[in-house]
Amino acid sequence: MSNNNLLPLLWFVAILALIPALLWLLKRTPLGGAGAQGQMRTVAMLQIAPNQRLLTVEVGQGEDRRWLVLGVTAQQISTLHVMPPQPEGTAAAPLAVPAFAQLLRAKLRKDGGGGAEDQHRAP
Repeated sequence: MSNNNLLPLLWFVAILALIPALLWLLKRTPLGGAGAQGQMRTVAMLQIAPNQRLLTVEVGQGEDRRWLVLGVTAQQISTLHVMPPQPEGTAAAPLAVPAFAQLLRAKLRKDGGGGAEDQHRAP
């Protein structure tokens, strides 16, 4: 191949390589929609069912900040409550749920046992 035939091929390859690079750059600039970062963040999420969630989302900045409690399903998003944002350290601690073995032991003690192990004891 001569230099005359190679030059258009090099331009073609350069343009093909430039397209993904420009798309990547566009995604990370305000022109591509990434400039709104910090306007919204998820504070908490609770999965209720496979396609149902409760979300607490913080929107706005400064004095305009609000927390929205949203019900999210596969078909729609509903605003359940709007409230002022809570300080970061005041999130409710998760409730301590006793293990199944502890619950079973407490139930057996309360009912007086009466299980199979009582029947096998020697008098």
